[in-house]
Amino acid sequence: MRIVRFASPSGMSFGVLDGDGQVAQIEGHPFGTISFTGQRFAQADVRLLSPILPSKVVCVGKNYADHVKEMNTGDAPERPLLFLKPSTSVIGPGDAIRIPAGSTNVHHEVELAVVIGARGARNLTPEQVPGSVFGYTIGNDVTERDMQKADGQWTRAKGFDSFCPLGPWIETDLRGLGKDPADLEITCTVDGERRQAGRTSQLLFDVPTLVSYISQVMTLLPGDVVLTGTPAGVGPIRPGQRVECAIEGLGSLTNGVSGADTASTAGGAR
Repeated sequence: MRIVRFASPSGMSFGVLDGDGQVAQIEGHPFGTISFTGQRFAQADVRLLSPILPSKVVCVGKNYADHVKEMNTGDAPERPLLFLKPSTSVIGPGDAIRIPAGSTNVHHEVELAVVIGARGARNLTPEQVPGSVFGYTIGNDVTERDMQKADGQWTRAKGFDSFCPLGPWIETDLRGLGKDPADLEITCTVDGERRQAGRTSQLLFDVPTLVSYISQVMTLLPGDVVLTGTPAGVGPIRPGQRVECAIEGLGSLTNGVSGADTASTAGGAR
């Protein structure tokens, strides 16, 4: 099932996107039993937003060996390397990634995003994790690389408004599509040029390990997002370019790039 969050003339709602390009509006949030309102919209007549507004986005650094090598920052970590992106960094498909004033070294990072379900996650074993996963979507861990190097920690470099595109939907049953979350193709192109290509089977720490590890540190609430790391090929983006992140079974997430002066408000962008 593809869960979307969308804007229509009647406001913002969650819905289910079917194979015919129709969005069926649902009551309230998508966790638990889904109840339909009876309203349907053509996808072309609504605006898809970020499929969820998480309380927090928990990210994992250096989780592909080839990315560790290209960053030239030492060996791969012995345990998951965690950091956070604020909820205000989240934007949806079609929204602009906004380059901070004076910055010339902002990079794309395509990532498999795990969305936590109604049970939440606290002190889970890896075997318990599947019961707490609502579904999967695509994320882009946008990073200001000069600030990342200068600060020594990554909050400022990765926390700007618009630095966490998510979408276009949450797929709740990848296996029903014949896809295994543990082995999905993951790519990123900029203006049609392929920059990144990998598979989730190359993750140093897989999804059950990551969610279990994080849940020993902090409670993951329903709707929280875990970004699982990026493959090699990260590189700079600049105003006027178009970034497309794609993951097998999840579609593609496309965002333009703009300068800071052309920004819309954070609420409208999400």
